[in-house]
Formats: sequence, C-alpha cells, structure tokens
Amino acid sequence: MRIIIKFIAALLIAGVSLVTYWCNRQENEYTGEVQHVDITVEQEIALGLQAAPEMASQYGGLHPDEQAAAKVKEVGQRIVSNTKVNETPYEFDFHLLADEKTVNAFALPGGQVFITAGLLRQLSTECQLAGVLGHEIGHVVGRHSAEQLAKSKLTQGLTGAAAIAMYDPENPATQSGAIAAAMIGKLVNMRYGRDDELESDRLAVRLTGESGYDPRAMVEVMRILEKASGGARGPEFTQTHPNPGNRVAEIERAIQEEYPNGLPANLLP
Repeated sequence: MRIIIKFIAALLIAGVSLVTYWCNRQENEYTGEVQHVDITVEQEIALGLQAAPEMASQYGGLHPDEQAAAKVKEVGQRIVSNTKVNETPYEFDFHLLADEKTVNAFALPGGQVFITAGLLRQLSTECQLAGVLGHEIGHVVGRHSAEQLAKSKLTQGLTGAAAIAMYDPENPATQSGAIAAAMIGKLVNMRYGRDDELESDRLAVRLTGESGYDPRAMVEVMRILEKASGGARGPEFTQTHPNPGNRVAEIERAIQEEYPNGLPANLLP
C-alpha cells in the first residue's frame, strides 16, 4: 500500500508540473516566438531591479571610472534607441562593474545589464562592446530568464516526482537514483541555456547592425572569450555557455542570413 501511495503522489506531482508548464504560454511580442513563461513582463522588471544591487555587490560594486561607465551606458542606449527594443516595455540600464579580474557580462530579467571591468579591458573597439551589450539585450527581449524559471520549475517538479517514486528508506541504493534524476534535470536546463545563448548571438547580430555597428565584431569578441577561458572548459555539454569557438560559425551564419547582399557600407568599424 505504501508503494502505491508513493507512486500516486509522484504521478500527481509530475502531472501538475507538466500541466502548469504547458498551459502557461505567451507570444513574445519582440521575437514572435510562443514561449512557456509563468511571470509577466512587469514581474521580470521588478525582479531585475530587486536583484541588481546584490548582483553588483558580488563583483565589487560599480566601477568608479565615470567616463568608462558612461561609455557603457552610451553604447547600450544607442542600441536600444535605434532598434525596435525601444518599443518594448523593458527598462534598460547598463552598468560597469568594478571587478577587474573576472571576464563576464550578464543581464537580469527586465533590462539591467552588467559588464565587468575585466571584460571591458579586453575589448579594443566600440563595436566589440556593442556586440557584448547587444547579446545581453537579446537575453532580455528573448525573455530567457522567464523561460528558464518556468523550465526550472518543471524540472524540479519532475525530478522531485522521480525521487519520490524511486526512493526506498529500507534500500539506501535508491538514493543514487534520486541523485541521478536531479543531475539529469540540471543537464536539461543547461541545454536550454546554450540554446538561449545562441539565440542571443543571432539577436545581437541584428541589433548591432541596426544601430550602426559592424556585427562582425562579435566574432572578435568570441576570440577574446576563447582566449580568456584558457582552454580549460571541459566537455561542452557540461557548460552553460556554448564554446566560443563553436559560436563563431553560428554568428557568421546569422550575419549571412541577416545581410544576404552584404553588410551596409556605413557601419562603424
């Protein structure tokens, strides 16, 4: 009887998780993609604003170089104002973080975009900076955080159901099955993360070109990131981000698709 109750409970949890995920569907007004999300744009903005101070503190706060910080904001806002991003409800703001050692950039849901001084120092042109910020803007308008949240809830529900179904307190060996289920769930979410990164690369190609920047600078950024990684990345399937070298081909393909007749002649170099 206990086994039956356990499996019924597991099925109910899995069923509720699946129904909740599949029923929460919205069309992304920017990309036209139908997505599984369970929070509103307003909630995304509120979450991003709430998390921004804590995230900044993890990288030593904001950088004191006002001129460099102003340049980051200028390039970011140029992309927003010269593209259809300015028609979205997101409230974009761009921040330079004080961390000189970490090479990173990220976006919080709702439009709070960050780049570390460590990454900015590696960039040699304004176009490269535009490529980085365009990529992060792509995450925001692509609603990737909202998608990840919905997928994470689904995965947690399914792995929780699997753990309940497999666990037997009288057989310690079943604990490894629950651990394996959790690991599989983590790898599934990592796969989604890599897809989001590639979509953001494609969106950045469009955004940089529309705002007057040469999108080929994104290839240069990938080379910089690849060099900064030192080659010690491990197998790609265990990484949240795709290998920078593999992203180059996707970016070049996106440029060809976006500009089949060649890039405009008046882009910033």
